[in-house]
Amino acid sequence: MQNPRYALVAYITSPVGEFVENLRRELHPDLPHLAAHLTILPPRPLQCTEISALHTLERLCEQAEPIEVDLGAVETFIPDTFTIYIGIDHGAASMRYLHDVLNIQPLASPEEWPYIPHLTIAKMASEAQARNASEVAHERWAKYRGSRQVLLERLTFVREREPDCWEDVAQVHLGRKLVSH
Repeated sequence: MQNPRYALVAYITSPVGEFVENLRRELHPDLPHLAAHLTILPPRPLQCTEISALHTLERLCEQAEPIEVDLGAVETFIPDTFTIYIGIDHGAASMRYLHDVLNIQPLASPEEWPYIPHLTIAKMASEAQARNASEVAHERWAKYRGSRQVLLERLTFVREREPDCWEDVAQVHLGRKLVSH
């Protein structure tokens, strides 16, 4: 890939992350496996070197506090996209603020869609598939009895190696220094 895209995500490794990954495999088994995550900076080309972007992330993230997030209801982005996701009940404003703080040069990029904090379950090929998957996701999520709270304190800067294939570049802790891979 000539000009890779980069993103900043918070992996969800708690039981709720495992729930979402299992639900994604059930609803859309032919999708490549993607770890459950909340996106802080959606995919974008860099306006600088990777090293410069990492320095900017480190400088800005060490000044930010961890964010406590409460996951809300299953929703969709229909008709704009056929994406099923879990909304954010508490913590969305803090995630939007962090997005806005980080979406500056050299990390700035015009967004394809307005930034809406969410936990993607799956993106389907058609509206009918998305509506059916949304019904199943609603049922499964209603039965989920684990914690719906997530603490975002470690973010991962990722690079797109090929379409839908991402690799971790570095971790950055909110309120702390960068940790390279």
